Amino acid sequence: MHPIINLLTTAEVATNTTPFQEAQEVVESVSRDVQKTTSMLANMVQPLIDKLPSIIFAILFLAIGVFLTKQVMRILGKAFRRSNMDGIMASFIRSIVKIVLYVLLAVIALSIMDVPMDSIVAVIASAGVAVGLALKDSLSNLAGGFIILFSKPMKEGDTIEVDGVTGKVEAISILYTRLVTADNKTVYIPNGTVSQERITNFTEKELRRVDLAFGISYESDIDRAKQALLDEAGAAPESLADPAPEVFVSSHDESAVTLTLQVWTKSGDYWSLYYRLMENVKKAFDCKGISIPYPQVELHMAEQTPENTQK
Repeated sequence: MHPIINLLTTAEVATNTTPFQEAQEVVESVSRDVQKTTSMLANMVQPLIDKLPSIIFAILFLAIGVFLTKQVMRILGKAFRRSNMDGIMASFIRSIVKIVLYVLLAVIALSIMDVPMDSIVAVIASAGVAVGLALKDSLSNLAGGFIILFSKPMKEGDTIEVDGVTGKVEAISILYTRLVTADNKTVYIPNGTVSQERITNFTEKELRRVDLAFGISYESDIDRAKQALLDEAGAAPESLADPAPEVFVSSHDESAVTLTLQVWTKSGDYWSLYYRLMENVKKAFDCKGISIPYPQVELHMAEQTPENTQK
């Protein structure tokens, strides 16, 4: 066919295309796109639909498991209280048991959803390695908690000093030891630090000795001052007669003779006796005319003479 005739035929076909045919082509294109999208969504949603019964059952299992775990923890708490177990050890064991139970719940729920156990074990192992590398200090705190519990340098309610903090032991969790200071502040100290630092336990023993030092002037009567100290110690309701209070000269300082008073009391009455004696001894010294010196400097001025003045 001649080229001119071919071009005329193509132009004639193009002019014969109606708007209806164009719309029909657009509808068919949109329909094909919708079918593709529907097919993709079906492929994505179908596995979830197939797993829906397992997912629902796993969620129910988790809900029931959480409820039962709380009941188990409540029963453990009652059992520990009845057995008179130390509160620190009881709280630590309860924390460990709680974590183990929740991990078991998560593993069983994943197995209910037909997640391969090999995959679960691999994920747990990988997570364990990653967590171990990232939380080295936390693992040392966990180990420190076990060391504290088994060595038992303290128990619940003891007043201790550790890492520069003095307070009453309230609890030992997996990672931290919780102390409450005298002014009711809560201090959390890592178990690793507690297990490595020096621990001073002020209330482990039933009795404790109060040591007080008082300075008197060199002009004061030492025997009279010693008797005043013994009288005040014996009059204090917190002091104990056995062992008996003692007073002795402990040092000769620059401006005072230092007397040391030693009085035994119950550990819980230490500070009450301490503050009582600090106040009452000062009053007793004032009544008996015993002076408590304070630092002072004596200046000796040379007399002025005519010869010195002329010079």
